[in-house]
Amino acid sequence: MDELLHAEGVPGRWSYPRNRIKMLLLENVHPAAVERLEEAGYSVTTMKGALDEDDLIEAIKGVHVLGIRSKTTVTKRVLEHADRLMAVAAFCIGTNQIDLDACADKGVAVFNAPYSNTRSVVELALGMMIIMMRDVADKSRQMHQGIWNKSATGSREVRGKTLGIVGYGAIGSQLSVLAENLGMRVLFYDLNERLALGNARRVRKLDDLLAEADVVTLHVDGRKENANIFGREQFAKMKDGALFLNLARGHIVDVDALAEAVKSGKLGGASVDVFPEEPRTNADPFDSPLIGLDKVILTPHVGGSTEEAQEAIAEFAAERLLNYLNRGDTTFCVNLPNVQLSEVSRAHRLLHIHKNQPGVLAELNKGLSEAGLNILGQHLKTDERTGYVIIDVDRHYDLEAVKKLRHIPGTVKFRMLH
Repeated sequence: MDELLHAEGVPGRWSYPRNRIKMLLLENVHPAAVERLEEAGYSVTTMKGALDEDDLIEAIKGVHVLGIRSKTTVTKRVLEHADRLMAVAAFCIGTNQIDLDACADKGVAVFNAPYSNTRSVVELALGMMIIMMRDVADKSRQMHQGIWNKSATGSREVRGKTLGIVGYGAIGSQLSVLAENLGMRVLFYDLNERLALGNARRVRKLDDLLAEADVVTLHVDGRKENANIFGREQFAKMKDGALFLNLARGHIVDVDALAEAVKSGKLGGASVDVFPEEPRTNADPFDSPLIGLDKVILTPHVGGSTEEAQEAIAEFAAERLLNYLNRGDTTFCVNLPNVQLSEVSRAHRLLHIHKNQPGVLAELNKGLSEAGLNILGQHLKTDERTGYVIIDVDRHYDLEAVKKLRHIPGTVKFRMLH
């Protein structure tokens, strides 16, 4: 994308034309992100709702940076029409709504905010556990109907109960610590080796966790392999009257099986914040087999929707974008090799993203030599799919000779920074 190199009218001087970079932020991204990006000199357009595939295909033409949350899907077909796209920022935790491989193939860097709303999700999970244990939702509903039902029947403390956490990442582990502080015993199950915090105990089999837990809460990621990992078989193995929470991803739970488990009395209650099918905007209708069931609390995917979390996400993701655009830094990028870079100082920086195939680096260095470039520094990082080379060079060179580097076989994207 060497069109980003812009002459100022002074021989040998070039600048990065930030006001020519078009950014499109969808889904009502927090204003802190817009403020930070505009403050850095970029042109930002915002939209409140999500876009479906066809509308996104039209909107993404000429866009260099796309910002989304969880409802917009960036497919391979969308990327085929993205003629200027350099980066996608997911202003949320998950990236399963983005075709990461297709982005890598086009040299499009993808960033997210994996930790910024952790505390918000944890607090909601804790709150829902207490509300369900105390039967607050049903008592509140009865009060609104004029029914005064002052009874301790079915109302319990969380202290002394066993919490089973499925997925012990950033959210699961923090929940573990706070639940222990409330006096709960914590078991967790995770496919990866995880450091147990406090007195939490790892179990090797999910069935063992289900058999012991008074409360089961899911905190796994949204990869395709996790689709419907919790269904009739898993609910059947839970303790009678146990509580169930899903604040992770909608498609990981068979909601029909969950509805059956609640109706039959197998479960004592459920709290669900995410669903297999969710409305794109607040104006669209919501439907689920869980609607109208007693002992079931439904929330509209608000686990991370606190003012604090959204501001933190906005600042984190915006900063990742700026670091990439301004100096090529791919720290926290989820689909390209991660390279942490300093600011460009007294040099021009060349960024070369290529397919990880033999001979690319040799051809690149040959091209640099033929262009008469004095290399001040060079970094290379690869993964199984992509190679990323950053070269800092002297300011004096033949621009046309440098542009030829984009034609090296295997090149995916080539950019120049001052």
